[in-house]
Amino acid sequence: MAFLNINGRSVAYRLLGAEANPLVMLAHPLGMSQAVWDDVLPALLPRYRVLTWDLPGHGASQAWGEGAIVPADLAAEALALADHAGVGRFHFAGTSIGGVVGQQLVSEHGERLLSATLTNTGAVIGNAELWNTRAGRVRQEGLAAMSEEIVPRWFAPACFEAEPALKAGWCTQMGRGDDDSYALLCEMLGRDVFTGKLSGKGVKVQLFGGSEDLATPPATLEALAAECDGAPLEILEGVGHVPSVEVPALFAEKLQAVMSVDLGDVANQGVAYATGLATRKQVLGEEHVARSTANATRLDAPFQQMITRLAWGELWSNDDLTRRERSMITTGILAALGREELTLHLKTAKRIGLSEAELRQVLMHVAIYGGVPAANHAFSLAKQLGWGGEKD
Repeated sequence: MAFLNINGRSVAYRLLGAEANPLVMLAHPLGMSQAVWDDVLPALLPRYRVLTWDLPGHGASQAWGEGAIVPADLAAEALALADHAGVGRFHFAGTSIGGVVGQQLVSEHGERLLSATLTNTGAVIGNAELWNTRAGRVRQEGLAAMSEEIVPRWFAPACFEAEPALKAGWCTQMGRGDDDSYALLCEMLGRDVFTGKLSGKGVKVQLFGGSEDLATPPATLEALAAECDGAPLEILEGVGHVPSVEVPALFAEKLQAVMSVDLGDVANQGVAYATGLATRKQVLGEEHVARSTANATRLDAPFQQMITRLAWGELWSNDDLTRRERSMITTGILAALGREELTLHLKTAKRIGLSEAELRQVLMHVAIYGGVPAANHAFSLAKQLGWGGEKD
């Protein structure tokens, strides 16, 4: 876990995965923490860089302090974290109040989003009287005392039966939160709604809900779908308010389907240039792509466009292989052929996160199947680029 100072307050976050993979930001529900994503991470990390964080006064993040909290404050934290990660555009997934953060991003910062997956949330959640009453009780009684009442509303009964320790665990987690920060977020949910703010934003939005969700029942998600121009909605049967905890494997599968690159009609139309360009920037780095574009002339500009569409669109944007796997294949082929681009892809292998052992095995394969001189040259070049560290 790491910490970032945002507007004078310490925010706890995790940034995991290879720099060359597309970023997905995950926002947790009210009263919980970024730990709700733990069981989803193994499925995401081979293909995505993942950023999770704790909301104000939750988990290890510092309490809010003075003044009301509004959705724009929470979205600003998300954007500050994305900027800190060095990413312009990202995928977003948020549950409950995390989905409210997502709605604020869709409403005001759609240009930053590759997609928005909003789960178990609503343009309007409950009503002001309910949230203000809860805020008052939390300030008087404390989160630890109220957790026994609130936590059972998060999960389907079958989930508690399958995992008897789940309730006690999340009651403990909730009880450690900051009472006033939680109360301020309750008041925000009762006051700030998104009715009429989500239409015509041009963002790819997918909604998920749970058939057993008491906090944001299917009708709440249906109303949100209407606000989002009829965005697709799927209700997960037998699931309560937190699908990333209750059915992590299924949720990871659904989320990856939303985030996968739409390659269009590859057979008849090819992949859009913009798709290839986005992938090329993620894998090689924006500075390299900017230099290549700036150096293009009338002679090779069409060639640059072609390789962006074909190599980076149809190949590297395809999810059948991970970018890590594609890096190993590409490095091996370039080493065997002795091509000039080997230098670039040895650097790229570091961005993608190949280990020294993985690179060694790639180049040893080259020695057996492509020739010892080719592998020897590739090993020498890799050492010049910083692979291998100090001598044994």
